[in-house]
Amino acid sequence: MPREQIVAAALAILDEEGADALSLRALAQRLESSTATLYRHFDSRADLLAQVVDRIFGEIDVDPDKAATWQDACTALATAMFEVLRKHRNAAPLIGEHVPVGPNAMLHRERALAFLLAAGFSPALAARAYTTLARHVLGFAMQLGQDAAAQRREDADVSAHLHRLDPDRFPATLAVADALPVPLEDEFEFGLRLIIIGLEAARTSEARD
Repeated sequence: MPREQIVAAALAILDEEGADALSLRALAQRLESSTATLYRHFDSRADLLAQVVDRIFGEIDVDPDKAATWQDACTALATAMFEVLRKHRNAAPLIGEHVPVGPNAMLHRERALAFLLAAGFSPALAARAYTTLARHVLGFAMQLGQDAAAQRREDADVSAHLHRLDPDRFPATLAVADALPVPLEDEFEFGLRLIIIGLEAARTSEARD
């Protein structure tokens, strides 16, 4: 059985049932195979999960070299990664547990670091810039548990609660209640813009020093 077929089935279990359900035994049942067959391809469950994570990185389809500026490249890479993790909502915690070092993850990291270095970032600042962007994406991706309809219902309930607050105890919250809660996607984009503004300031400061 081709390894790609096995990894695709493992990813399907992850998407449908979550990481806790993804075991070699469950995967063997899904494939109508045996765990012994799977052990020919994977040393352990951890090895299987690592390859599933790398399969997900392989879905990030963006070429930072086509961006006009490093800011645009950062935005494109972060947004593409977030959209892939939106599709695979159970994957973000797995990525956060260990630094991905599979071939697709390495290529993604290499491209990001290359354009940061080419933009004049020092090696140390380029490394911090990449990890900050990646953790921003992961942090928001981990909050993508609910479907869109459920999230809208919850947001409506929160908004109604905020508008009923006592104005004497919570005047500041009431003053901004029409703008709360902020949709997750808007928070992600706003935070990403702030990070890029901060990186530009750090790069400029570094160049002066």
